[in-house]
Amino acid sequence: MNKKERLVAAIEHGTVIDHIPTEKTYQVACLLGLFDLSTPVTIGFNYPSQKVGCKGIIKVSDKFFTDDEISRLSVVAPNVILSIIRDYEVVEKKTVRTPEEIRGIVKCNNPKCITNNEPMATHFHVANDILTCHYCEKEQDINKVELV
Repeated sequence: MNKKERLVAAIEHGTVIDHIPTEKTYQVACLLGLFDLSTPVTIGFNYPSQKVGCKGIIKVSDKFFTDDEISRLSVVAPNVILSIIRDYEVVEKKTVRTPEEIRGIVKCNNPKCITNNEPMATHFHVANDILTCHYCEKEQDINKVELV
């Protein structure tokens, strides 16, 4: 793509989160705490995309995300592309993948689960978009989860 055709201004240093399902863009911004940052954040959605039809994009100046933040992101928007920007250039690209285990991100939908009745973090095993609670073995669809 020609640089003059960019729909969103370039950033000098930071992270670009691209190919977000357009309906998940706001949720991704909330999940990553972007509304609490003091650095510039650009949030756009309904951009045309050859990969997903319609996409969201978020550009965060002077912010590089931790592995923990990225694994939280994978629950609501797997397969997004993170681009690390330094001096206006992409120095690294990562495709966000859902890990095999998720801890402390998703609520168990079993009201009798110990994680809903004791002060402890949730723990799920992930396989084929199904989360299985480590404690009560209740299964839930990753696309229908409630975040902690």
